[in-house]
Amino acid sequence: MNGSCELQNSLLLQPAWDPIRCRQDLLLSPLFPACFSFVANVSLCLPFAVLECLGQWWPWLRCYKLRGLGPVGPTAWWGCLGRVAWNQVACILPTTLLMHYLLRPPSSLPPEAPSCLRFLSEVVLCLLLFDTMYFMFHVLIHRVPWLFMKIHSVHHEVQDPFALAAQYSSYWEVLSLQGFAVSSAALLGCHPLSEITFHLLNIWLSVEDHCGYDLPWGTHRLLPFNLFGGAPFHTIHHQRFRVNYAPYFTHWDRIFGTYMGPTLKK
Repeated sequence: MNGSCELQNSLLLQPAWDPIRCRQDLLLSPLFPACFSFVANVSLCLPFAVLECLGQWWPWLRCYKLRGLGPVGPTAWWGCLGRVAWNQVACILPTTLLMHYLLRPPSSLPPEAPSCLRFLSEVVLCLLLFDTMYFMFHVLIHRVPWLFMKIHSVHHEVQDPFALAAQYSSYWEVLSLQGFAVSSAALLGCHPLSEITFHLLNIWLSVEDHCGYDLPWGTHRLLPFNLFGGAPFHTIHHQRFRVNYAPYFTHWDRIFGTYMGPTLKK
């Protein structure tokens, strides 16, 4: 009976999985991670770039800007885009090529989609595990001056965050974040569909964290009790440094006394 229910649940996601699996040569290519990361980052940043442009003609949009943040000019966007592209070419691409030929990934993808329960649980658990890993790493590199200068200081050159600044980081930080994301999915033994969804959601949440807007439909408004930080939470980190270390959820900062509420809202 349980096997029959699981099969029926997997059939719900099968129409989404089949066209993805048809492109498995692309998905299993060592070039795919770097290309996917760059294209997803730029694509998910575009709505916020448009929002910045529209704010010049429609001033009412500025009411959603977090307090203390001004408009971001094209120079900042283009400069950030150049660094993001360079990080993918000089950091992510060589690393994934090396790992591909050392680890020899599977030559095919599973034909069956995951059940809905497995899919949702794997995506949520990946986010929680990544959040935990990055919280510990983030606290460490902030508390050890040498690590901060070598790894994290580049990211904090942007004191007024904007969407594309999510990936404005040093080589070492980019590698670390990529490692946390990949290892989260690997440790949980995720189905490839769950893993792809997690990586895409992870990029979106990072972009939204740095967007500089407190929008009515922001992801942080979906969960009650400020369980999810969002842009107001992370903007405070960029402006205060010693608080709000977790990337997404707020429970670790609450437990360790580093939580600061979104007092910098408009």
